Amino acid sequence: MGINWRKLNNALHRDVGYFFFGMFIIYALSGIALNHIDDWDPNYIIDNKRVTVEPAKLGPSMSAAQVARLMEELNVNKKIKKHYFPNSRTLKVFLHGGALTLNIRTGHGFLETVGRRPLFYEVNYLHYNHTKSLWTWFSDIFAGGMILLAATGLFVLRGKKGFKKRGIWFVLIGILIPLLFLFIYL
Repeated sequence: MGINWRKLNNALHRDVGYFFFGMFIIYALSGIALNHIDDWDPNYIIDNKRVTVEPAKLGPSMSAAQVARLMEELNVNKKIKKHYFPNSRTLKVFLHGGALTLNIRTGHGFLETVGRRPLFYEVNYLHYNHTKSLWTWFSDIFAGGMILLAATGLFVLRGKKGFKKRGIWFVLIGILIPLLFLFIYL
């Protein structure tokens, strides 16, 4: 008995699709985020807010303990890296995940906090492939899996909805659209 190529094709298409489902989600979410990188930062949430502190609590020679108490008063739960006075009227506090800049004469200032954007930070990390390790190999295997899915997908259906009748037109349109964009933008 010979090999049933259609059955093998469909099983391959189905099982490879199941196996790489998570990878499709990772690359799809990351791709959407990267497409709109000029509209928002997909990796970090940056929050800037005005703050006011009673000027009597501020001074040009504040100790680390005084700065820590000030941060508690502002309800800032970030660890202090360092503080300094860039000039006689400004206090700058560097935080793990942010910074505070205060005018010590007026008590007015800005607090910037930075945090990782949930889910998008992680999927972008994987998509950018910073690790250059086993992940690289798995990503390459995924790329091969996408090629296999594309090829086996051509032959899943037969008859009037199959590749030879209806599918070829969708394949041609799907090839022409990227070529059109290359023609427009290059």
